[in-house]
Amino acid sequence: MTDGQKKLPLLPDLPENPEETASAPESARAADRLEATGNGPLKSLVDSNFLQYASYVIRDRAIPDLEDGLKPVQRRILFSLHENDDGKFIKVANIVGYCMQFHPHGDASIEEALVSLANKQYLIERQGNFGNILTGDPSAAARYIECRLTPMAREEVFNNDLTELIPTYDSRRVEPVHLPSKLPLLLMLGAEGIAVGISTRILPHNFSELLEAEIAVLEKRPFQIVPDFPQGGRMDARSYDEGRGHVLVRARIDAKGDNALVIREIPFGTTTDSITSSIEDAARRGKIKIRSINDFTAGQVEIEVRLAPDQGQDRAAAALYAFTQCQVQLASRIVVIHDNKPLEMKVSAIVRHNASRLLKILRRELQYRKKKLQGEIHSKTLARLFIENRVYKRIETMRSPAEIHKAVLAGLEPYRDQIAEDITREDIEQLLSLQIRRISLFDLEKNRKDIARLGRELDAVKTDLSAMVPYTVRYLRGLLRKYGADHPRRTLLEAFGKISERELTKNELAVQHDRAKGYIGHKIQGDPLVSCSPLDRLLLVWADGRCKVVSPPDKLFVDQSLLYCAVLNRDRVLTAVYEQDFFTYFKKFTPGGIVKNRESRFAPKGSRVLFFSDENPPSLFVRYAMDAHIKIRQQKFSVERQPVRGRDAAGLVLTANKVGYVGAGTPPDWDDALTGPPGKFIDAP
Repeated sequence: MTDGQKKLPLLPDLPENPEETASAPESARAADRLEATGNGPLKSLVDSNFLQYASYVIRDRAIPDLEDGLKPVQRRILFSLHENDDGKFIKVANIVGYCMQFHPHGDASIEEALVSLANKQYLIERQGNFGNILTGDPSAAARYIECRLTPMAREEVFNNDLTELIPTYDSRRVEPVHLPSKLPLLLMLGAEGIAVGISTRILPHNFSELLEAEIAVLEKRPFQIVPDFPQGGRMDARSYDEGRGHVLVRARIDAKGDNALVIREIPFGTTTDSITSSIEDAARRGKIKIRSINDFTAGQVEIEVRLAPDQGQDRAAAALYAFTQCQVQLASRIVVIHDNKPLEMKVSAIVRHNASRLLKILRRELQYRKKKLQGEIHSKTLARLFIENRVYKRIETMRSPAEIHKAVLAGLEPYRDQIAEDITREDIEQLLSLQIRRISLFDLEKNRKDIARLGRELDAVKTDLSAMVPYTVRYLRGLLRKYGADHPRRTLLEAFGKISERELTKNELAVQHDRAKGYIGHKIQGDPLVSCSPLDRLLLVWADGRCKVVSPPDKLFVDQSLLYCAVLNRDRVLTAVYEQDFFTYFKKFTPGGIVKNRESRFAPKGSRVLFFSDENPPSLFVRYAMDAHIKIRQQKFSVERQPVRGRDAAGLVLTANKVGYVGAGTPPDWDDALTGPPGKFIDAP
């Protein structure tokens, strides 16, 4: 076994003789039972390995890094293109093979990530069939398509002098920890990833708007940023909540003639195929009436929907948004890797981090440029002094390297005031490497001009270093002038909200009642009951105190005792008067939550409902049955101030007399002379 291999823990040896087990100490048997229950060394091994696997998937595969906004596979693809960049197109298959030296996974995942990154059209230039994000068509095989870095990627993403490198997974090569990108790639590109117990979805944003937001951060101004999608469309971002909510995205639908609609742009995450399929499905379900649907998409989306003669264009467009993928809701949850840990962030926090990081990168570039200019000025000054003052003559008689070095130092000593830095051994070796031809052809005037030019550049760099914020703002405005026109906003912002499917179909079904046979439904003939939406629920009430909630039925048997049928409103106040055991009860209640397709009761078994209404009447008129012992024949009960109770609560005693009539209005034969005193409620015992 090699040192790099991990030795697995072994299970204890089992005794060959069963008697040994019987005579084993109790502690040993207890240990065996512990392992048998799953708490042995194998469990520890699985726990440890699973934790490592989960950490790896979260940090090194599925979640992008906050620093450069890239997943590891994207970073390795871009680094591979940078390493092989000669300005010419390269076979995608070659880049995939080269990237496998850094990426410890299969070629299929690399190819898929490269094609996806190229189709975003920011960093990778394409040649060949890379598929179509509008139609969902796949790309050609990797051996047939080519790619290279875009000018923006070459200039703004890479800097070899600022890139920290670490060994690859097999320690044969090195790869970057992060790319020193000066672009806000995380929000530009967007990302989706599912790891172990965590996921991220970052919607893409507009390039120019992100740079403007960074400028606003540097200038300490407020800003607001919302997504932008390459497919275009229209978007309602009022619930975006800085990347912690969602947006609604609609297709752009234009009217064509009198009976056709044309879809010109589609929502992010959909394709023309999925849009067409969803429209056909909605037509089969009767949500929209169409004659035909034709997809003429080529470079731009063009889906023609020809409508039925009785289908209006406005209503059809609303139905497309409500029942098809012409409108989708896109959730956003921004989770990134920061300091090797997953972190949930807001869009504004990411923009501020990008602005701060850009300022640091530009400062490092200026500091590196400053050091390089100082080195060039120092080198050119030494060369001028060495040749102009014929210091090289001093070394003609010297025999050893040490004597030569001392002679050069001694020759330059009188001119120390013209030398800005200390003279090192490397400086002397560089002077001694000058060829005789260069010395004889040395142009002192050109040398002085070069030093003056470098000095001016050095002063400009020092000025920029002393005012980093204005320099960073100028840099961002330069990026906008250079690349902004190539990336206009494609998705229009509107405030349209979500279409209510229930409102759109509120009168779609006409439920009728066949009283003779005891059926209700929207596919039978009978007396009209209610017009409703397929999404509504109907409340059914029977004369024996039963109630039930159902979906609008095609045909449902309800018997002849059905008393009430209406669209369910859980908060509607219902009024009922029912008779049970010689007493008549009154009750005001709301339906509340009734389980669908399960019978409930608002009156006890054995009851008979005398009156039921959903109009919340202020008064009830009661006429008693003929009885010689009853002096008062009719009464008016004021119920306006009576409390609203739950569906299962007991009713209030209305009267102990036999009731012949009860209603919310005065009966035609009401006799004012016989009207007794106002009725009073007595709580039921």
